[in-house]
Amino acid sequence: MEILSAAILGIIQGLTEFLPVSSSAHLILVPWFFGWKPEGLAFDVSLHVGTAVAVLAFFWNDWLRFAREIMVGLKEGSPFGNHYRMTAWFLVVGTLPALVLGLAFEKRVEAQLRSPLITVFTLAALGALLFLSERKSRQNRTIEMFTWADAMWVGFCQALALIPGVSRSGVTMTAAMFRDSNRTAAARFSFLLSTPVIVGAGILEGWRLVKAVHQPGAGMAPLQWAVLCVGVLCAAVVGFLCIKFFLRYLQTKSFVPFVIYRFLLAGIVLIYYLKFS
Repeated sequence: MEILSAAILGIIQGLTEFLPVSSSAHLILVPWFFGWKPEGLAFDVSLHVGTAVAVLAFFWNDWLRFAREIMVGLKEGSPFGNHYRMTAWFLVVGTLPALVLGLAFEKRVEAQLRSPLITVFTLAALGALLFLSERKSRQNRTIEMFTWADAMWVGFCQALALIPGVSRSGVTMTAAMFRDSNRTAAARFSFLLSTPVIVGAGILEGWRLVKAVHQPGAGMAPLQWAVLCVGVLCAAVVGFLCIKFFLRYLQTKSFVPFVIYRFLLAGIVLIYYLKFS
C-alpha cells in the first residue's frame, strides 16, 4: 500500500470512528470505489491503534478519575457513592455486550456482512433512527442522570456496530437520545463507552498480527513500517480533533446533517453497485 492511500484511510478512520457515519462502511467502500486491494491485517492494526490513541488521549483525565474513584469506592465500601463511581460502573456494564457478542460473532460478520449492499441498508436504517431520535427525544437528561437501564440499553445497542454501516458512535448516540439524553451527553457517553472496545480491538488485532508474523509458513509480506506509521498518525491526530470538534458542534447543532449524509451515501453506493457490479 502506498503512503498516500495509507494517509487517506487513516484520515477516514479518524473521522468516521467518532462521527455517526460508520468507519467500517467507509473502510469497505473507499477501497471498493477506487479498486484498491485489501489493506491487510497489519494496516488494520495501525488504524485501530490510531483511534485508540486518540480517544485515550482526549479522555485521559476522565479515565484516571474513574479508576481512582472505583478503587476508593471499593476500599470505602461505597462503590456507587458519587457520579464518577456510578458512571465508571455504567461503562463497565455497557461494555460487556459488545465484548461478548464481538468475540462470538466477529468472524461471521467479517465473512458474511461486508457486502456494499449491506452498508446501503444499514446506512439508511440507522440514519432514519438517528433522525427519529432527534425528533422524539426530549433531550432533558445529562450524563449525571443516566441509570443502569440506560447503560445496559446503550451497551446492547453498541454491539450492533459489528455490522458494517451501523456506526458505533451513531447507534450509541441514537440509543441514548431515545432515552431523552441531550446531544452532548449522548456523544460523551458514547465516546467513553467506545474507549474499552476500541482499545480492546487494537490489542486483539495486534495479538493476531504478532501470531501471524511468527507463524511458520504464514507467507506474510514484510511489514511496511512507514505505511503503518502514517496510518497510526493520521488516524490518531484526525480522531482527536474530530472528538474535540464534534462535542463542541453538538452544543448548538443537531445530527440532521449526518442523517442527510448517510442517506446520500447509501444512494450513491446503491447506484454505483447496480451500474458497475
